[in-house]
Amino acid sequence: MSDLFIAPDGKPRCRWCGGAPEFLPYHDTEWGIPVADDRRLFEKLCLESFQSGLSWRTILAKRENFRAAFKNFAFAEVAAFTDKDVARLLGDAGIVRHRGKIEAVINNAARAVEMVQREGSLAAFFWSHEPGAADLAAPQTASTSAVSIALSKELKKRGWKFVGPTTVYAFMQATGLINDHVEACVVREWVTAARAHFEHPISTSSSRT
Repeated sequence: MSDLFIAPDGKPRCRWCGGAPEFLPYHDTEWGIPVADDRRLFEKLCLESFQSGLSWRTILAKRENFRAAFKNFAFAEVAAFTDKDVARLLGDAGIVRHRGKIEAVINNAARAVEMVQREGSLAAFFWSHEPGAADLAAPQTASTSAVSIALSKELKKRGWKFVGPTTVYAFMQATGLINDHVEACVVREWVTAARAHFEHPISTSSSRT
């Protein structure tokens, strides 16, 4: 089976983006583009966590509802959510009403605040786990990698929840930590250029455990 989808403009894309009309703009304008903004990184990791066991189409369709429900993923605000907020979110039909995942977002928001205090930013932490050149020489084909497994373990060690290796791998794909566009995808070269010009954030932490 081909790993390509020929889009309406006649140009090849990654096959998955032909699965639903809304996938194509997401694929072309977001997926794999390097992200350095802390709020966006937190949002993407939360949404990938919500996607676990569901389809990405479901999450993408509800993304604006998630943003409204979780204060646009401003994690310092989400960290202050209470049981009353959990009850409110469980009653919100516009999002995925899964108690464990909702509580994980609130927990992870508090862990994100801690990470910023320690590292200077979420971006500094996550980009310090960017795979090396050998790993980036070709697109990944699996749903996990050695790096996603290691990053998942580190996040769990720091108290984060719903951040398994598959979720973390999808997060790495979405935020540009890896360029997983297939070789013939018309967007791959653009993402490669974006990565080449990306200014990597630097941690303010002098040591890590």
